[in-house]
Amino acid sequence: MMLPQLISDYNRYLSPIPDHFVKPDNTKQTGMKTIYKIIIISMICLNVQSIKAQKPLVLSLDNAISYAIDHNKTLINSKYAIQKSTQKIKETIAVGLPQANATLDYNNFLGASASIQLNPEAPPAKIEFNPTSNVKGSISQMVFNGNYFVGVQLSKLAKTITEQSYQKDELNVKEQTIQAYCMILASERISAIIRENKANALLLYEKTKNLANAGVLEQTDAKKLSVMVASVDNALKSSERQVELGYNLLRLQLGLEPDQEIKLTSSLMDIAQVYKAQTALADTFNIGKNIDFQMVAMQGEIAQKTIDLRKSSYLPSVMAFYSRTEKLKKPLFDMTPKNVLGFTLTVPILSGGQRLAQLDQAKIDYDINTNTKDLLTQQLTLQDRQIRYTYNNLLEQLATQNENREIAKEVLDKMNLKYEQGIVSSLELTSANTDYLNAETTYTSIMLQILNAEISLRKINSKL
Repeated sequence: MMLPQLISDYNRYLSPIPDHFVKPDNTKQTGMKTIYKIIIISMICLNVQSIKAQKPLVLSLDNAISYAIDHNKTLINSKYAIQKSTQKIKETIAVGLPQANATLDYNNFLGASASIQLNPEAPPAKIEFNPTSNVKGSISQMVFNGNYFVGVQLSKLAKTITEQSYQKDELNVKEQTIQAYCMILASERISAIIRENKANALLLYEKTKNLANAGVLEQTDAKKLSVMVASVDNALKSSERQVELGYNLLRLQLGLEPDQEIKLTSSLMDIAQVYKAQTALADTFNIGKNIDFQMVAMQGEIAQKTIDLRKSSYLPSVMAFYSRTEKLKKPLFDMTPKNVLGFTLTVPILSGGQRLAQLDQAKIDYDINTNTKDLLTQQLTLQDRQIRYTYNNLLEQLATQNENREIAKEVLDKMNLKYEQGIVSSLELTSANTDYLNAETTYTSIMLQILNAEISLRKINSKL
């Protein structure tokens, strides 16, 4: 029900209520009208909300990418990870800041006592342990600790690698959103072609069936065309399922509910113009811009800092502290000072080889990272060359396939005319129809592969 119709119904319902529906009492009649107005207004509001809820989400490709960046579940978790790493840095720094504590205690010795006899000839003195209660405040400050300073640096590096991980996730989401968007457009293009082809095949089948029923043609001709119509219908259903799959993949990237309707406004040709052929081919591969290489390089810095951390475990650490104690219930005999100031020096002497083993492991991790970086450099360089090789092949295939589909369309049109004139058989017509559909499908597939190659080249240079 549309909104203008709802407003019309609302005005109609609010017209004077017939007398046989209300009592003569004017007060009660006014009250009934008020309740009736509230009910009608509520119904209109609910219907308007329902209309808004069912409104499709209209997206161009750029809008879809922006929406995915804001609502994709993986990216949201990556943002949370960055926030968590920020708090982790604060936690690590807080360890080296002044620490203050306060304690309150109460002790009751349950009537216990002690005897002291300083002179053997004198009777022993008996001292009772009275209940005691103390309030104690203490402040401690780290003066020097090598592990602490290296640990703060490691926390900052960990945040940097978390931010790089977000950038990688963002690139993946962009890539998958574009691929899903283009997949939908390509599948819809093929579906439109098959749908048009099915309509023509049905029309031709109906003519052939009528002629066969009239005895002009053989019934086998009509049966062969019915097989062609069924084959085209199966291809159409398969293509429509592919479209729905593409929409489901796009909803997943956008963080939408499974039943949310989406309307795409960009066309495959529009996207092809944005991602012009050979644009990425002109760019020279710069491995330093690749996000995977940057993350491995950052892991190398972390491995180097870990070596420094293990080395710092050989250094002494110094702590300073101050405490003050106030007696709420004092014992009879008390010699405890109120104020205490002190320093604690801890010198590592022997660990049974544990520190040395940890240092050696850190050095091995650094060597592994160096080797991994070299391996990744080779892999990314090879991947860039392979994508460019595939890209160039696809460009050559696209020109050939474009000519092929035009020829297949021309052949099919002529076959239709010749079949109506009785020059060619239904088998030849079916074969020409199959060739045309295959040519259109292959052309669309190659165009989609070129877009994917363009996206892959941009992604490997972190320019997506």
